[in-house]
Amino acid sequence: MRKMSQALVLAGVVSLPALLAAPSAGAAETAAASPYSITTNINLVTEYRFRGIDQTWGKPALQGGVDYSHTAGWYAGAWGSNVSGGVYPGGSLELDYYAGYNGKISEDLGWTVGGYGYYYPGANTNKAATPGADQKLDNFELNAGLSWKWISYKLSYSTTDYFGANTNTGYTSGTKGTLYHDLSLNYPIMDDLTLGFHAGRTDVKGMLASGVNPDYSDYKLSLAKTFKNGWNVSAAYVKASNDNVYKNVQSLSTTATDTRDLNKAVLVLQAGRTF
Repeated sequence: MRKMSQALVLAGVVSLPALLAAPSAGAAETAAASPYSITTNINLVTEYRFRGIDQTWGKPALQGGVDYSHTAGWYAGAWGSNVSGGVYPGGSLELDYYAGYNGKISEDLGWTVGGYGYYYPGANTNKAATPGADQKLDNFELNAGLSWKWISYKLSYSTTDYFGANTNTGYTSGTKGTLYHDLSLNYPIMDDLTLGFHAGRTDVKGMLASGVNPDYSDYKLSLAKTFKNGWNVSAAYVKASNDNVYKNVQSLSTTATDTRDLNKAVLVLQAGRTF
């Protein structure tokens, strides 16, 4: 699950060829700036956390994506990462796709709206160590948010059952309408050094059949540094709540029988480069 607030994704711009103005007689050729750009990124993290929850069973992840942005405010992109079959039975890859619009109310105040999809090729609960019903784990969300200088808030609304959470997977009902609250702060200590803080809240539209409430909070404190030639690194302390659901979780993989605390506090290190 891509995760501009959740796993630290690199941002780099590969400009498309500028549109050149036709030269006039006796005048130097002038170049007009392109109204759009393509951003590509690749990075390695010691562990992939999405909204505070372990996605790779404690293993490293290789991640990368491509983004399109237009000066008018439109954006679109795609992103991918490896994931664990212990969390997504039968799957090993997450592919995200998204698009939307970023607007400005004033120089310091902005807003955003968009859609974000999560796709896990081959992942299905009928491929778990103890097979369940035929249920895919994909998800799609709509989102809207506001930002002021280095502070932002975004609300995401699931238009589908939240990553396959429904009566097929141990819930009392479907979970369409699940909300995710994302409050983030990214303060520039220096031009090349940023201090980040994130607090999130997942409000699941449903209860587990056992009667346990699946709602939880997640937190992240990070420090990120950029270098010349597109390199950047970061370190983030990540934690999530609700031990009743996310502590001592049994692997869903057919090749492993261990358990893991998917919400435990962990230091996630990241290194990558823009192109």
